[in-house]
Amino acid sequence: MTLKQGINDHTYQVVSINIELRLERRLEALGLTEGTLITILNNDRKNSLTARFRGTRFAFGRRIADHIEVREVPQS
Repeated sequence: MTLKQGINDHTYQVVSINIELRLERRLEALGLTEGTLITILNNDRKNSLTARFRGTRFAFGRRIADHIEVREVPQS
């Protein structure tokens, strides 16, 4: 599934980032790499998606969120 399909307050693990190299490198510089845990804070499915990873909040545009493959981490 893609990050764009994620549900609020659920945690996911990044499987892959499939976007042009320039944006992929920028996301890596921010700490978003394969294996990173990311929690969706607000995904209203209209505008940007807000998520937290590595202790920081980020907003992703729909196009970027649609190119980040994730898998759900079981809730404990």
